[in-house]
Amino acid sequence: MKAIVYHNYGSPDVLELAEIEKPTVKDDELLVKVHVASVNPHDWHFLTATPFLARLMAGLLKPKNKVLGVDVAGQVEAVGANAKQFQPGDEVFGAIKHGGFAEYVCVPEAHVALKPAGLSFEEAAAIPLAGLTALQCLRDHGQLQAGQKVLINGASGGVGTFAVQIAKSFGAEVTGVCSTRNLDLVRSLGADQVVDYTQEDFAQTGQRYDLIFDAARKRSFSDCKRALGPQGIYVTTEFSPALVLRGRWISMTGSQKMVPMLTQPGQKDLVVLTELFQAGKVTPVIGRRYDKLSDVPEALQHIGKGHAQGKVVTTV
Repeated sequence: MKAIVYHNYGSPDVLELAEIEKPTVKDDELLVKVHVASVNPHDWHFLTATPFLARLMAGLLKPKNKVLGVDVAGQVEAVGANAKQFQPGDEVFGAIKHGGFAEYVCVPEAHVALKPAGLSFEEAAAIPLAGLTALQCLRDHGQLQAGQKVLINGASGGVGTFAVQIAKSFGAEVTGVCSTRNLDLVRSLGADQVVDYTQEDFAQTGQRYDLIFDAARKRSFSDCKRALGPQGIYVTTEFSPALVLRGRWISMTGSQKMVPMLTQPGQKDLVVLTELFQAGKVTPVIGRRYDKLSDVPEALQHIGKGHAQGKVVTTV
């Protein structure tokens, strides 16, 4: 089968389209023919081995897994002996550890969900990692409740566009932070207020929020502290052991909380996101589409610039 592979860390120039062996399904897995994959900052970090934590997870000197890609949507071709929920022909989507930039991938049954008929493969591939991250950050780590004020930094990005919509579905008052060119997009997603970070610093306006979600990894807890309410929670997708320890200390010694998080893939929350889509409360925002697997290096170059609007997807 065809796949985008890499043998050393570096820029997208180290990626190549190659023929590799088709994976063999294990007992608790599904073999999925990939129709569409999405490209995430996660892939950029594991391609470039930045921050250093990526090397600890993927391989200190060289990547242990040669195929990137964590978001896929496609059709089940074969099922493992212990996989009981799906059958060949089912259309599924989900988040996996690696291997999505290929024609076929084996995925744990527990990490995928059925794709609703009204959801295209492009839309389905755009949902998993970004949607799960937004949902878990707001609901679980941010403990968001109806009527609360939430600020989403990076509201026009892959995670941010989901976060704005999910927060609104929870009944929150939402402020989205983005650049000038994305103001209308963030408003269209339901944000009650928008802040253009090129013109104004949300941390200096005097406004206070129950929850600040830094989906862009651009503002630290120290930056945001003055914009948090007395019992406010700051959640970030930036993660490191040192940051976890700092978060625990801050949360133990003061009334405000700081929570760095890692997304947990799983079928249950994919179903929640599916239900939000079917209810018309969440729509994936696809900012850029690529037509073929060989476009993955170009897609990653775009992601690496750090200003992608919505999600980036590629047909496989």
